[in-house]
Amino acid sequence: YHGLTFDTRPTSALLHSNSAIVVNSFSKYFCMTGWRLGWIIVPTHAIEKANILAQNFYISASSIAQHAAVAGFSRDASEILEQRRQAFRERRDFLCAALQDIGLMIPDEVQGAFYVYADVSRFSSDSEKFCRDMLEIHGIAITPGTDFGDHKARRFVRLAFTTSMADLELGVSRLREALS
Repeated sequence: YHGLTFDTRPTSALLHSNSAIVVNSFSKYFCMTGWRLGWIIVPTHAIEKANILAQNFYISASSIAQHAAVAGFSRDASEILEQRRQAFRERRDFLCAALQDIGLMIPDEVQGAFYVYADVSRFSSDSEKFCRDMLEIHGIAITPGTDFGDHKARRFVRLAFTTSMADLELGVSRLREALS
């Protein structure tokens, strides 16, 4: 989720260690999910070994995908990506406030990415059943925490704010009605 931070200044592992290895992709920030393109930054002493490893990964990247990735660094693309990041920030602010107003707890401030991990234990002890009921009865698609690990997963759901503000408002309205 490189580049998708909201209230904190972005940082890099390279600022903390000269021996850090940074692996990143164009997937999320550059809206190129499925294109399977990325980059790696390694210390000078590791370049040769990283190059040997990389030869197994970059054999299938299409020319079009590579040109699209390079275009992602243009000034015009940067402006578009910044507008999208700001839109995500606005949606995050709306969704977090609305969910808390409904009674869902958000234990950690959402500082980046494009989803909220919310505690639904006030309403259900089983996030899978909660999500299934929300979809089948109320037409709200929410992902159970069990899809993302085991730690307290049945208490949590994950809601993405990648959709339009109008769709978020509709979803929140339906959720409010379902939980009242």
